[in-house]
Amino acid sequence: MGRTGFLTILCLVVLLLDFYCYKAIISVFKKWSAKRIRNFTITWWTINILLIIGVFSAIFLNLFLTARAIILVAFFLLTVGKVFMLPFLLIDDLRRFSIKLIRLAKTKQPNSQTTKQPIDEPISRSSFLVKAGLVAAAVPLSSLSWGIISGAYDYKIKRVKLVLPNLPKAFDGIKLGQISDIHSGSFYNKTAVKGGVEMLLAEKPDFIFFTGDLVNNLTNEVKDYQDIFSKVKAPLGVYSTLGNHDYGDYYFGKESSPAKVKNLQDMITTHKLMGYDLLMNENRRLKVDGEEIGILGIENWGMGRFPKYGKMELAYKNTEDLPVKLLLSHDPSHWRGEVLEKYQDVDAMFSGHTHGMQFGVRLKEFQWSPVQYIYKEWAGLYREKAQQLYVNVGYGFLGYPGRVGILPEITIFELTRG
Repeated sequence: MGRTGFLTILCLVVLLLDFYCYKAIISVFKKWSAKRIRNFTITWWTINILLIIGVFSAIFLNLFLTARAIILVAFFLLTVGKVFMLPFLLIDDLRRFSIKLIRLAKTKQPNSQTTKQPIDEPISRSSFLVKAGLVAAAVPLSSLSWGIISGAYDYKIKRVKLVLPNLPKAFDGIKLGQISDIHSGSFYNKTAVKGGVEMLLAEKPDFIFFTGDLVNNLTNEVKDYQDIFSKVKAPLGVYSTLGNHDYGDYYFGKESSPAKVKNLQDMITTHKLMGYDLLMNENRRLKVDGEEIGILGIENWGMGRFPKYGKMELAYKNTEDLPVKLLLSHDPSHWRGEVLEKYQDVDAMFSGHTHGMQFGVRLKEFQWSPVQYIYKEWAGLYREKAQQLYVNVGYGFLGYPGRVGILPEITIFELTRG
């Protein structure tokens, strides 16, 4: 099924949801005047139909980024609100249907007598459930709206002490920065994005990792932000790798085409122009005072439906003699899927990809997000025997243009021997 087909089905489902919610609201507010019902009806359907037209326009027409963001955000927020309202409406309909079945069964019994129901109740169960549904819809609508206003660019620095027993003495205390999942095609506030980069540079890391997903779909999405991310510099270099969104698969499809090949070549060129050392299944030897560690970078390697372009055997080649190996691999599932089993002398892997689902709770001693039911390792530092994994929850955002509880991250590591 293509994008058009999927989007058409999605919008038809949303229209059915709109109709269901509309009928429930009208049924509860029976005391409204005919004029008020007419005005509500016109407003309700005008907003919802225009939003659906806007979604198609935002995806298939070359709208300004700000206009596209506003349309998609409004559509997302209102749809989420209606989805939260839906269970209350279904419960009410099931309740009323059960009552009708019971009454029907009683009328068919011999000598049955039906009792009249009170005409007016202080507040009927139906009215209570629908109004409770409206309140339930308001909760995610308000919290997600606040996540857009407050959370999308609220960059937080996470400080991590990374213990590497075999670390050469020259690297003891060295500072490493990491950012991931920029998703420049989603941004709408250039000043805020610049502020995050300035926060990273103020930490004065000795070297920096960028672990993939520079864009959402196409390389040209980064053009308005390339000057900002070109400022990401460090004395020992900036090393990068690609994420699943950087290949153009979600725009061009899985099959190769001249346009897709060019898009990927443009991506590689962009990393070079920004001064990033892009590791495409290869490695570098980082030398300080005559001592070396290895920096390995693999193309995207994901479990399930995500592409496996990565070739770990190439990234690992000729690094056997190095005392410490640091691996850049966008998808954290690669750690458990291949690294732990086959490359047990890779000391630490650095990933992103999950975004922490941009929603959840992240405290010092506790963290939770729905994404943990998909990824065993989804945020922060993980250890298994002598190997470690760090999952950065991302600098940018995708889909929902905000964050609630899981804020955008800049990670600063202090490498130490213990």
